[in-house]
Amino acid sequence: MKQLRNNVIRAGLGALYFSGAHHLLRPLLSGVGAIFMLHHVRPARAGAFQPNRHLEVAPEFLRATLCHLRSREIDIVSMDELHERLVQGRFDRRFAAFTLDDGYRDNLDYALPVLREFDAPATVYVASDFAEGIGRLWWAALEAVIAATEQVDVQIRNSALRLDATTPAAKQATFDRLHDWLRALPGEHDLAREIEALCAKYNVDMAALCRSLCLSWGEVKEFAADPLVTIGAHTISHCNLAKQSEEIAAQEMAVSRVRIEHALDRPVQHFAYPYGDRDAAGDREFALAASAGFKTAVTTRPGMLFAEDAGHMTALPRVSLNGNYQDTRILPVLTSGAATAMWNGLRRIAAA
Repeated sequence: MKQLRNNVIRAGLGALYFSGAHHLLRPLLSGVGAIFMLHHVRPARAGAFQPNRHLEVAPEFLRATLCHLRSREIDIVSMDELHERLVQGRFDRRFAAFTLDDGYRDNLDYALPVLREFDAPATVYVASDFAEGIGRLWWAALEAVIAATEQVDVQIRNSALRLDATTPAAKQATFDRLHDWLRALPGEHDLAREIEALCAKYNVDMAALCRSLCLSWGEVKEFAADPLVTIGAHTISHCNLAKQSEEIAAQEMAVSRVRIEHALDRPVQHFAYPYGDRDAAGDREFALAASAGFKTAVTTRPGMLFAEDAGHMTALPRVSLNGNYQDTRILPVLTSGAATAMWNGLRRIAAA
């Protein structure tokens, strides 16, 4: 099903490009700017089974994106300047901001050198447990579990299941089923219990996985020392805030901020909601981020920025640079606003 969706999206992006429709739609849909969302930036990995491929782009694609924006005379700005331009209504030039979620080591190793080539600022949202080396990157752990076996035995509700993992296609189907099941569990403790049981059964060390993928506090400090880099908060544990009580959700925001500020000795003013979709970030979470004093908070809802977003600074949409669609031909489509409008049912912005 997910492969079908990817194919449909790819076909839609291609249709917008080859028809030239994005040129006609640009004046209506491009808005005043965009916030681009990334996770991993690293060289392409070998192997047919890569269920989290959508979360990573190659340095070359980031470079091509930055080159495209410069060629369009779109200003690349920090989140501080983006906030300022929205508040002041300074829309004489279009602008773009780059954001990287979770705090992966490859952001330092591979993204930063490319950003420096273009003197391009970026904001890196750090989950403090990840920097501590104790985070639960359950989606990466699930990939590791399935990659290392030919069958996965799991109990879902009252049914004991044996899921096929003998081929890349079978592994992908098993990953999709278990991923959707884990995301749908009612609470974070349920998700933690189930992924920890799978990791124990199939000898995957989640803490070691976290340490191998994520920036340590020392590396976060090194990253933050670059004048192009802003560090933002991404909760303590990368939990689904909408599934937490209001007290816990507020604590996840506030404590992660305090830990990062303590590590860096500088204020943290920007926030990203983990997952960031409608099931993880809504009106309550937007209000909590505003009450916490964050200047901006970003979602994963697709959309360009428009003047009216100045009134919704803790519910900002983003444009995903998705690893499944690393084709430079789609860059004019992405910056036209046509792609996100297509995703939103031909609306300029995602429905609340």
